[in-house]
Amino acid sequence: MIEELKDEELINKVGGRFRLSTLIQKRLVYLNKGARSFVNTDKKDKLQIVIQEIVEDKIYLDTEGNLGIRGSDNDGTPAFDFDAMS
Repeated sequence: MIEELKDEELINKVGGRFRLSTLIQKRLVYLNKGARSFVNTDKKDKLQIVIQEIVEDKIYLDTEGNLGIRGSDNDGTPAFDFDAMS
């Protein structure tokens, strides 16, 4: 098990264990579809990549439970279109 998943700070950062689980699952779907990583890492394990993205505040769940990324345009729209990955 990845040690970061036991860290209460990480759990609280995203709003609880359920939200952390949801964020990880949603992001893994995009990585498995070929989305690029938002962090510079040599890690091959996609779960570790997602954890690093959370630690570095690159991804989050919005108030509606949708996956979002930090670094959005001024109008609030994401800089990356996740729906285009479908």
